[in-house]
Amino acid sequence: MEKYLDNNGTKLWSFAKGSGTPLILCNGGLGCDDYLAPVSEMIEDLCTVVRFEQRGCGRSDWDKRYEFDTTLNDIDFVREAYGFDKVIIAGHSAGVNLSLVYALRQPEAVLGIVGISGGCIVNDRKWSQVYHDNLEKFGEDHGGLEFTADPDVNKISNATWRDFITNPTFLLDISRLNIPAVFINAGGDIRPNWPTVQIANLLKNGKYVEIPRAGHYIWLAHPNELRRELRTALQSFITQPTRHAARQVRRQLR
Repeated sequence: MEKYLDNNGTKLWSFAKGSGTPLILCNGGLGCDDYLAPVSEMIEDLCTVVRFEQRGCGRSDWDKRYEFDTTLNDIDFVREAYGFDKVIIAGHSAGVNLSLVYALRQPEAVLGIVGISGGCIVNDRKWSQVYHDNLEKFGEDHGGLEFTADPDVNKISNATWRDFITNPTFLLDISRLNIPAVFINAGGDIRPNWPTVQIANLLKNGKYVEIPRAGHYIWLAHPNELRRELRTALQSFITQPTRHAARQVRRQLR
């Protein structure tokens, strides 16, 4: 089900598919248009998966309002527009940061957090240098993806993200978050994984899983392993009452 959602005059592209507990899936970048359909397909029998494109990306309006806070507010708008009371919030790459901070902002609306190949809450020069060195040395297979987005999305979103993480209580807030979270990272990622391990250890109910030899886009070469870990994580979040509530929501949407 494709929907264009109007958030005070800004159109946001979204797509919902599946059945079960609601899950919102956040793209990486920040500043990538929709590319996570292969991930959605792995879990659509467990969850009603909603994908959306951030402002300035793909089919959503390019309105230059690309601040990190604006995207967080848009996630909440998408949740409310679909009539979901509680959701699992998931993301890939930089979308993991969105998922984590959304859970900090709206803990009463989040059943669990799932991160794929991401989670980095530090502005570390060495991490960045290792990434760029590996990119130049090894390259990266992204399955031929070509992203369509306003170049300012990445620039503005990441600049405001770097400002956001200077909040003096940010790490304390994460340590107090009582929401289960599973981070599924790639052992062969050209990005260092240690920041994600830190987050998983900082959270009260955090878990870190690594798929050996997998690249950043895990589903390209290791779909079975990713599917297994995703489904294990989701099944640990989903209870019978939330399954029933999700069915009720879907009836209301028809």
